[in-house]
Amino acid sequence: MNTPVGYFDDQYARAADPWHLDERWYDRRKYALTVAALPRPRYTRAFEPGCSVGVLTELLAARCDRLLSTDRNAAAVDTAARRTTGQKHVGVRQMTVPEEWPEEPFDLVVLSELLYYFDADTRTRLLDRSVASLTAGGHLVTVHWNHPVAEHTCTGRDIAGHLDTLTGLSRLARYDDPDFTLTVHEHRSDTGPALSPARAEGLA
Repeated sequence: MNTPVGYFDDQYARAADPWHLDERWYDRRKYALTVAALPRPRYTRAFEPGCSVGVLTELLAARCDRLLSTDRNAAAVDTAARRTTGQKHVGVRQMTVPEEWPEEPFDLVVLSELLYYFDADTRTRLLDRSVASLTAGGHLVTVHWNHPVAEHTCTGRDIAGHLDTLTGLSRLARYDDPDFTLTVHEHRSDTGPALSPARAEGLA
């Protein structure tokens, strides 16, 4: 079963930033590691579903020519939009994934603290849509909490294992923290190795 929509509505009704994403060192460190793990210095078009209040959105915006960030909760969308006011290359929209999905292709999709809110079938559909929307050589980045939570259907380590089974993805990096697991996968049409940053610059 997916986490009910009412759970998120209740959370945002209590506070503008219910998970204190803009305050804790844990989150600031995690977001810094997420952005540092991006294999390219810059991306043409990026998609960040489940953006919440837009803390990671701000950091991604500095690395993208165009960034679409979405959330299914209207209050979260409003907060994220205010946070990115003046950044015309960033669009923030209300959208319920995986039922709704943008039509344009992306060379970066970031799924941060999102996938464990879905049951296995819905999570697979969301990942399939993510891979299908990636351009050749595009990157899928995921980062998820590893401790058990009543509202979560799995952990970051579970998600990392699932990603390794998907056709069309080649793992470029995995970071296992006691608290979260971060992965970077490259979308490939062949079975060759992912293009590392060193290979991309002809160093290896």
